[in-house]
Amino acid sequence: MKANHMKTFLLALLFVPLTVFGAGAQHLDRAPNVQGDQAALQSGARTFVNYCLNCHGLSFVRYNRLLELGLTDQQVRENLMFTADKIGQPMRIAARPAEQKQWFGAAPPDLSLVARARASGDGSGADWLYTYLRSFYRDEQRPTGWNNTLFANVGMPHILWELQGQQVLNHETHKLELAVPGKLSPAEYDKQITDLVGFLVWAGEPGAGFRRQVGYGVLVFLLLLFGVAYALKKEYWKDVKKN
Repeated sequence: MKANHMKTFLLALLFVPLTVFGAGAQHLDRAPNVQGDQAALQSGARTFVNYCLNCHGLSFVRYNRLLELGLTDQQVRENLMFTADKIGQPMRIAARPAEQKQWFGAAPPDLSLVARARASGDGSGADWLYTYLRSFYRDEQRPTGWNNTLFANVGMPHILWELQGQQVLNHETHKLELAVPGKLSPAEYDKQITDLVGFLVWAGEPGAGFRRQVGYGVLVFLLLLFGVAYALKKEYWKDVKKN
């Protein structure tokens, strides 16, 4: 009898870690990959500057890096530079962190590495951002009037609500429903979020595309070098075998 109780106890201990880890799992929607699409990254840069740069900076990215997205110097200066005088300056916000803390209670974080920092076992950082920016809903109990199904009791308001519209949470189905349409259709809004998330992924590592191209070139070179080395080996060993 005691042996049976011991087996049951050991089995329970075995499944405790699975229960603990499963409880914290989050469902994340898969974010489309637009890293090779310059038009999408340019669109994401415009959305970030127009809606996000008021509070969130990209202090690790300088404005001249935006030229790598296919934009001209004039386009960057006229359409994207509102918080700097020189194109070589970082994409910082005008407000100081101390002022933001006084206004909002806490300074909004810099988003230079947010796409990398939000990666987890549930999905990539891009998946988290893509899900988060599509999961806001009206909640009159919150100081901002907004809440988020992915980030409960979030302090950030839904800055893109005019584009998406106003969603409400159905407490019976636990699903979001669009109560008031926005300027964009759901498909158009998802595309705009895709572009914005793609830009944030690019901002976290602007040189990733170049390094990937260099890596492919190195692999091709090594493959060719292997072919030449193998041919030379056969040629040398042919003479050795004759002797």
